[in-house]
Amino acid sequence: MAGIKEVASRAGLSVATVSRALSGKSNVSSRSRRLAQEAARELGFVPSYHASSLASGRNHNIGLVVPNVHRWYFSSVLEGVSETLLDAGYDLTLYNVGEQPEHRSSILNDFLLRKRLDAVIAVALVLSDEEIGQLLAVHRPIVGIGGALRGASTIRIDDEGLAMMATRHLIGLGHTRIAHVTGDAALNRDFKLPQLRQKGFAAAMAAAGLPLRQEWQATADFTIQGAYAAGRRLLGTSTERPTAVFAASDEMAVGIMLAARDFGLQVPRDLSVVGIDGHELAETFGLTTISQDPKGQGRLAAATALALLDGPGGQSDGGAAGDGARDQEYPTEFVVRSSTAVPPDTAEHRG
Repeated sequence: MAGIKEVASRAGLSVATVSRALSGKSNVSSRSRRLAQEAARELGFVPSYHASSLASGRNHNIGLVVPNVHRWYFSSVLEGVSETLLDAGYDLTLYNVGEQPEHRSSILNDFLLRKRLDAVIAVALVLSDEEIGQLLAVHRPIVGIGGALRGASTIRIDDEGLAMMATRHLIGLGHTRIAHVTGDAALNRDFKLPQLRQKGFAAAMAAAGLPLRQEWQATADFTIQGAYAAGRRLLGTSTERPTAVFAASDEMAVGIMLAARDFGLQVPRDLSVVGIDGHELAETFGLTTISQDPKGQGRLAAATALALLDGPGGQSDGGAAGDGARDQEYPTEFVVRSSTAVPPDTAEHRG
């Protein structure tokens, strides 16, 4: 059977580069990784991951912890993480904690501390200081997506600032009767995402001198169905209706648009709607939104975890896994489509 020296010769690379490429280390160019993998496949070389694990202290396995794998955002993050780890030769272990807090406790206090995983990516979950301390104590890098985790690397967006931006877009078009659809109490458990977006909405309204009308503040569960029901209550009143809605997610924005249709309201002629997320349905519905690219966030999180493993303070050199931790704000894009326009009275006046 061919050895690593033969693979290196076939690939035209050094033994050290081939070793790094086949062991999944991130400090290898994509070209060198491809050449090493092709040469290994042609020669029938299969690296011994057991021996590699003993030598490096790694399992070539990274854990991804999510609250709900069925939601679009989390499944998109999963896709990005999975692609990056697969390219790097790492396995992915998915933990869907759902509504069971004991599941998260088992993951953090059993699987991770027994060193089954090399690093952890936690999505939209707030870890306690004790939980973070446990991970760092056994030199397991942590990457958080969705908010700051003390001592861990984090990838986030400016939820409050983006909500202000979306609301200002409506105000700039001339809307003064603006409603907001936010998340329910359960969704505020960890990083308080609905609360942050609601805060941004309120700040933009206050800056424009516009009132927050309680009857125009609706809650839903970040799903199309939940927002559709909330939208029917919001828009079905016989009194004054809002002329615009800022929904805290694209799925809820779509639910509002469907509810508007039930009442014979046309978007954007009778009602403007804006969301946040960049959901795949946004383009289909012509939804104005702020795209946050969760798949790209997943790729960056996986790349960050791999870099922490290979860099100073990583697992490979025995340092503290939190030494290279940094906070990264992920870039977003404001996409204006056909769901927003000047309010009806303004449009008629201009006409």
